[in-house]
Amino acid sequence: MIYTIIYVIFAIIVIVFSILAVRDRNLIHSAIYLMIFLFVLAALFIFLGASLVGSIELLVYVGAIVTLLVFSLMLTGGKEVE
Repeated sequence: MIYTIIYVIFAIIVIVFSILAVRDRNLIHSAIYLMIFLFVLAALFIFLGASLVGSIELLVYVGAIVTLLVFSLMLTGGKEVE
């Protein structure tokens, strides 16, 4: 029962932050929401027993892709989309 509650909480957090990442007009905020989404998704994978997939998610997507996205937004001066 407790595992189901934890799974539902993780699923709700994943859905909320994925919607926030797509809907926000500020690109830096969208990148931060994407990072939180990927962290929670990796935690969900680890919780479900797929620890290899969760660790790869953390290393590749959160560690490399989101960092590259944030640095490119900082260098180009990512402002709000008009």
